[in-house]
Amino acid sequence: MTSDRLPVPVSPYGPYPDLALRVHDLTIRGHHTEGLAAADQGEGVLLLLGDQRTWRVARLGRMYALAALGRHDEAVTIGEALIADTYYGGPRATDAKIMADTARAHLSVSRVDEGLHYIARAMSVLDTTPTGGPRYFSAMASLCEAAKYAELFELADSIMRRALAAYEAPELWRTSAELQHAELLLEWAVRLEQVDRGEEAAVAVGRSLALVRAWTDLDVDSPLAFALLALGAAKQGRHDEAMGPVHRFLVSMRDTGQNHEARLLHLAHGIVLRDRGDLRGARREFQAGLELAVLASQRLLYRYELARLALSESPGEATQTVFAALRGHVESLWRLRMDRRTMLRQAHRRVELEAARARSDHAASSDALTGLGNRRMFDRRMESLQDVGSLLLIDVDEFKGINDRYSHGVGDRVLGEIAAVLRAHCRHDEVAIRFGGDEFAMFLAVGEREARVVAERIRQVILNRDWHQIAPGMRVTLSMGLAQCVAGETARELYDRADARLYLAKRGGRNQLAAA
Repeated sequence: MTSDRLPVPVSPYGPYPDLALRVHDLTIRGHHTEGLAAADQGEGVLLLLGDQRTWRVARLGRMYALAALGRHDEAVTIGEALIADTYYGGPRATDAKIMADTARAHLSVSRVDEGLHYIARAMSVLDTTPTGGPRYFSAMASLCEAAKYAELFELADSIMRRALAAYEAPELWRTSAELQHAELLLEWAVRLEQVDRGEEAAVAVGRSLALVRAWTDLDVDSPLAFALLALGAAKQGRHDEAMGPVHRFLVSMRDTGQNHEARLLHLAHGIVLRDRGDLRGARREFQAGLELAVLASQRLLYRYELARLALSESPGEATQTVFAALRGHVESLWRLRMDRRTMLRQAHRRVELEAARARSDHAASSDALTGLGNRRMFDRRMESLQDVGSLLLIDVDEFKGINDRYSHGVGDRVLGEIAAVLRAHCRHDEVAIRFGGDEFAMFLAVGEREARVVAERIRQVILNRDWHQIAPGMRVTLSMGLAQCVAGETARELYDRADARLYLAKRGGRNQLAAA
């Protein structure tokens, strides 16, 4: 048996997933410049092919690459646009992932309130999302990264543990997540050292290195893995092990613009040189790392190390005063973490209240039997006629006879089936309504010509439905009246025109559409 359909494999991302997943693959491996180039190529092709869903996935990959290259304002712009674009949105876990990634982008440019708000929104969505699948795993990894950027290290650690425990991820995904976890633990260790919590810091470094070595021993193609290995080894005083990745990767990383990984290698090199007594060389490396730092917290780390060096070289009153002031600032920022935890709890509470209000409003505007909008929603849409191109009124033909002959239970099933068909034919910002009884309406965002096509398709679907499965011998048809919204007319005038045409369809024998 032959088929004339295109041989496109089914994918949750869209018909052409490889064009987008290549962007993600390159970014996960740390090849961010190549990832942007792949995004440039893939997005253009996807638009030409009309594959908007996969185009959205490619845009998300571009956002990651931009963030990794320190172009955070551009990443914020993409994230906000993806959140606003709900038409091609995927599963709720994907929405949560985009929110978390946008939170990280906001935090990268010191927009703390916005960042915490999106973290709270992502947490709220994931609280009601099935666990264990790849989308949940990916969303949790993004949420961990956002929490780390907010310096909520305990929360980030907890999130990543849950994500890794819930899903046996493919090797590339698990590598990325575990390296992300390893970097989180190292950054946490640095903060702990700065506030004299050395024992806790040593435990965090040990956990980080255990994760990293599991992948570097396999020679995984990840520049980040070797940068983290170098820093962790330097922290433990394993100087020769630390210097291997420094010699192997530092120059090439700087040449290719992999500034994030290069910055970590400069830090590792500086620590080794400082421990060996080469304070001048250590200062050079810390200064180089400072030049590549993007976040305020990253810059503070290098300034702290430079201040420690200055105090070692010139332990006078002036340097002691400067170091004491810087240390006080570090301690203040550590205490600020507690304030952010409180802010996040408050943001999460606000998100929950907003969601509860939205659910309440939806319930008040929904028909209990079919789940479509009710008369209240109809009146609300008619008040503004915003985004309304045409109004379609629908009656079920001889519905009283269906109830009388087959029972009200069968009648309710018929209404539910019709509602499902109407809902399936609603596009972005289009609404289907049940007034009550057997009366329905649809607000369509298109003109009369396109609306005719939609209405006829609905009528044919209902006509050809195998209703015998519900009740032997039953036949269901629809009568419809269609009117296009005309500039300057009132809602009453639009309704009256559609209602008059519905009346014509009934008088003309039912099972038909009447329009201009």
